[in-house]
Order: sequence, then structure tokens, then C-alpha cells
Amino acid sequence: MKCKNQILAALCLLSCLLLSACGGNNFKNAYNMQDLDLAQFDVGSDFLADGFAADLCIPGNYEQLNADGVEAEAFALFSLDDQSVIAQQNIFSRVYPASTTKILTCLIALEEGDLNDTVTVPEAANITVSGSSMANLRVGDKISLSDLLYGLMVPSGNDAAEAIAYHIAGSSEAFAEMMNQKARSLGATQSHFVNPHGLPDDNHYTTPYDMYLIFNAAMKNDTFREIAGSRSHEAQVTGADGESRTIRWDSGNLYLRGEYDLPAGISYTAGKTGHTEAAGYCLVMGETADDGRDYISVVFKAGSYSKLYTGMTTLLEKSRS
Repeated sequence: MKCKNQILAALCLLSCLLLSACGGNNFKNAYNMQDLDLAQFDVGSDFLADGFAADLCIPGNYEQLNADGVEAEAFALFSLDDQSVIAQQNIFSRVYPASTTKILTCLIALEEGDLNDTVTVPEAANITVSGSSMANLRVGDKISLSDLLYGLMVPSGNDAAEAIAYHIAGSSEAFAEMMNQKARSLGATQSHFVNPHGLPDDNHYTTPYDMYLIFNAAMKNDTFREIAGSRSHEAQVTGADGESRTIRWDSGNLYLRGEYDLPAGISYTAGKTGHTEAAGYCLVMGETADDGRDYISVVFKAGSYSKLYTGMTTLLEKSRS
């Protein structure tokens, strides 16, 4: 009930701030989540109604909470069962999402596309950026949208992301507009996306809390959970020459690969890794405890794979303390 009180109070305050901004040209800067202290509001239960935010986790202390031992610039651990934030640091700070961007790309494709569609890989999927993660698709390949989504999420294929964007929206730019609209509809108003894969761009950013909102929505889709929780996948592809071939993809998630162990009593549900020089090492995950409680954890801008997974493990251990 306290969570609902806080949400209603925040929405009331936000409405006032937005209305006060309408007289000028400063609408997009009408509020700053870091300046809202939701804990000071308590409007009582008589005015409450369930809304889209009724099941969302609302942070109280914006600066830092139970954050010792995690070496990353920003992170958070959300308990979905009681809508609490167990640990957090820089939860509303702007970060580069790298390939965690593909969570939103996958969600939109699942909502707007048909998994049985045959997708032709466009020229735009021929990405030559050094270090770009690829699903080894070729221009002119024909592949089902279902398999393409595995190519997006399992090996983190930037070529798969471009193929999805062109199939759903006709171009990467048009798809990015869909991404921004979807993000806003989920309340992720401090994010902006310019591509479907997360390759570096100054105008492509999110926050740990916004990514929680996006991932939380995606996890309500059973197909997303299946795809984003897969250790590997084999896809059937028909080349431009008519020849068929099989591509096998393996996840880059080191928990799934057995290189790091989750804390006792915690099992992996689904997730997405990300890495660029600007973003550092990133990981967004969903987990389930042996007692049935569900969590979402996010870590952004760790300095190495070791710090990413060690930090994530430390973060998840806080759910058991």
C-alpha cells in the first residue's frame, strides 16, 4: 500500500510540474526524478486505484542503498513480489545500454511482428564496426522472425537487430522511433534510442531504472522469457543463392556458460549482456529464488567481465540476506 501511495503522490506532483511547464518551451525538462523524494508523501489509501504502475518497484533513497561490494558505476536489485528495491546505486543516472538495447528491440518485434514471417536480411545488416557482435547472417539470407529473435538475443547479433528493424519498420531510424514511443509508454522517459542494437551514439542512452521498466514489461511475455533464457539455438537459413544452412548460436552470458555460479537458491530466468568501450560491461537479468520470489537485477558500466559477474553475484546475494 505504501508503494501505491508513493506512486499516486508522484503522479500528482508530476502533473503539477508538467502543467507549470506548458507555458514555455521547456516541457521535456519539466521534472527530474532525482529531485523527487517519494518517501515524504503519504496521501492515504482512500484515493487509490490500481493503475499501470501498481506493480512497479519504486525506489526510496535515490543515492545508494545496501550497495557495498558491487564494483560498477550503476546497478539495482528489484524484488518483484513486494515491489521493493533491495540495493541500488545511481539508479537514475544516464548510462549507455550497449546490447541491453536488444531487450526493447525483441519486445517490439514480439508485439508488432509475426514469428512465422520470413525475413530477408537487408544490406544494412552488413555491419563492419570493429568488435561488433554478429549472428553470422549474410545479406539476402531468408530466416524466420522467430529464429531471428534468437539470433538477436543469444549471440547478441547486431546484424539480426538491423534485419528486425527493417522488417518491422522499414528502416533502423523508423524502428528507433517505435522504440522511443514504447519506452515512453512504459514510463522510461529518461531514455532515448537511435538504433536497434546499441552500438555507440551520444544520443543513445537509458538509466538503470528505465531498463528495469523495459525488462519488467518484456518478462511478462512468455516467448521473450524463452528466447532470452536460452543457452543456445540452431536456426535454419536459406541463402540468396537458394542453399540452406544451419547456424548454431551460443549465449555470451557467463552464468549460462557455467563460468560463474549464481548464489545458492537463485536460478537464472532470462537476461541480456552488453559491452562497448563507452558502456563498459553490462548485464540485465531476471532470477527466481527457491522460495518462488522473482527478482530483476541490473548492472551497468562494470570495468571488466570479472567485475561484472562478481558484482552481479554480490548483488544477488543481497536478496538472501
